[in-house]
Amino acid sequence: MRVTDDISGFLKMELLCHGADLVGFGDLTALPAEVREGLPVGVCVAVKYPKEIIRSIAELPTREYYECYDSLNAKLDMLVTLGAEALQMFGYKAIAKTMALVDQSATHYDTLLPHKTVATRAGVGWIGKCALLVTPQYGSMVRISSILTDAPLQCARPVNESHCGNCMECTKACPGKAILGKIWSIDTPREAIYDAIKCRKTARARALQGFGVEISQCGKCIEVCPYTQKYLETED
Repeated sequence: MRVTDDISGFLKMELLCHGADLVGFGDLTALPAEVREGLPVGVCVAVKYPKEIIRSIAELPTREYYECYDSLNAKLDMLVTLGAEALQMFGYKAIAKTMALVDQSATHYDTLLPHKTVATRAGVGWIGKCALLVTPQYGSMVRISSILTDAPLQCARPVNESHCGNCMECTKACPGKAILGKIWSIDTPREAIYDAIKCRKTARARALQGFGVEISQCGKCIEVCPYTQKYLETED
């Protein structure tokens, strides 16, 4: 067995056993070195929302959705920290892109290296018309984080094109008209498909109406995505 396979298999199993739902490895060398901190490989880690949480936000975001959002973020921080420590144990450089670390380089609307970019490079999914990651397994009802490393992991084929096709469900359902209905591809800037300012304004108003906290959480585009709906219809 090659070292690449051995380390990749170990890391993936370690993350899945501790609660990750999807794990992927991607080659980041096409990105500027400064945004990937000089490291060539990205690890995407995804955890899915419980079905009942997503079903509950069909009308308005709920307090349970708000609390689950925070708990999934904490779970992701634990997972990427665990993964980075495992890679460091093998003698490789690894940076866990925890919430606190990402926040240091983020604005209200953008980050230097979005987790979504690592996810598409790792073959985990594509960017939907809603500007969220869409996965074949769970639609967009996932939270994601990432690890940067120089470990020789077995990288997947990147996803460079959208699989949304002619679907306009999230565009039609968006309460703030922030989704422009444009198809994403690897060279598409986010502002070409999505208005972050409109989204944030509407999400804060809907959260305040739904559970009394003015925070940027809406979730309507997640709930209506056909890939999300397909998963919601499966038996547990």
